[in-house]
Amino acid sequence: MRIVTLNESTKNNLLNSLLKRSPASYGQYEQKVNEIIEAVKEKKDQALFDYTLQFDHCTITKETIRVTSEEIEEAYTLVDPEFVEVMKKSAANIKEFHQKQLHNSWIIPKEDGTILGQKILPIEISGVYVPGGKAAYPSSVLMNVLPAKVAGVKRIIMTTPPGKDGKITPGTLVAADIAGVDEIYKAGGAQAIAAMAFGTESIPKVDKITGPGNIFVALAKKACFGFVSIDSIAGPSEILVLADETANPRYVAADLLSQAEHDELASAILITTSQELAEKVSEEVEAFTQTLSREKIIRASLDNYGYIFVAQNMEEAIDAANEIASEHLEILTADPFETMTKIRNAGAIFLGEYSSEPLGDYFAGPNHILPTNGTARFFSPLNVDDFMKKTSIISYSKDALAKVHKDIELFAEREGLTAHANSIKVRFER
Repeated sequence: MRIVTLNESTKNNLLNSLLKRSPASYGQYEQKVNEIIEAVKEKKDQALFDYTLQFDHCTITKETIRVTSEEIEEAYTLVDPEFVEVMKKSAANIKEFHQKQLHNSWIIPKEDGTILGQKILPIEISGVYVPGGKAAYPSSVLMNVLPAKVAGVKRIIMTTPPGKDGKITPGTLVAADIAGVDEIYKAGGAQAIAAMAFGTESIPKVDKITGPGNIFVALAKKACFGFVSIDSIAGPSEILVLADETANPRYVAADLLSQAEHDELASAILITTSQELAEKVSEEVEAFTQTLSREKIIRASLDNYGYIFVAQNMEEAIDAANEIASEHLEILTADPFETMTKIRNAGAIFLGEYSSEPLGDYFAGPNHILPTNGTARFFSPLNVDDFMKKTSIISYSKDALAKVHKDIELFAEREGLTAHANSIKVRFER
């Protein structure tokens, strides 16, 4: 990996480079995505079937688009039983963590006749998109579905592209069953997003769409936002390791590669105060890469977006980490908890040498659907609140309104909204 001195210039070059990976930078695909969306809005199921044949080379009909209970049962026979048990343990951890995020409705009455409150309810229907083939990750199924289940969403549907044989990846089906998905449909790509956003004869319109996908899926979610809620426009995966001279270079190298293997656009960055650690990590990365199955992808990722920055001190390193606002942030310092208190921007923070990033991907419980491309400055991980809607409650007695009606009328009149003022004023006519 390249080793660079951290300064304002190299930091800004990195930030500009990372921004190029954003789905917003791929406008050349937007016209095709919009064409697909319009076709699904107009032709509904027929468009879905046509696109499935065109892109997935599979014939789907209204009789076969929905996954049957028999297909789910078959999937269990095709998945290693030990893996099934591990998925169940992971699901239990995810559920337990997200249950702590639940909020209750509340109402506060006051002696002056004012009643204020908030009504909190789950959305009615949630839709989750799951990629197919080699990009199918059962862990993402659990992470997308379980917060919605904890929130109390009544109906959760899933769309995922079928293989040429018309079947769905077995691990995806088993994970969906463990998580409690209600309906699974064989549809992929931008057309599946459009189907969930607007509804077809077979697939219901949902209130929210979550889940990862390729650039066409990301742009379709962006285009449908407003007609339906979405989780985010996810970018490529990224990791930032913040380390001092106490860090184990072998652990650091392994953790950087855990994200570099995702795809050629993945970002793996080390910021350290130790030149010696930087050099040892670079050596370990090269040694590991030669032994790993996705060597070609890893090398492309590191060539494009892999960096080791050497900072003058930890304060400079922390400032850079906050500006980068990485999806995953590992802290491998002498006192990681103390360092963590100075971090403002990160999707998920992993503390200490035994809290490597894959722990969060698969098992610990916190959600692994995280803000990317610097959006951790203002976005949060997927959570129970994403599947809740909040309604304000307001009730004033006549006496309570009498005390403030002139203030409200004045405010409305100053804004030139005389009908607003009159709506209050008529209640105090003599």
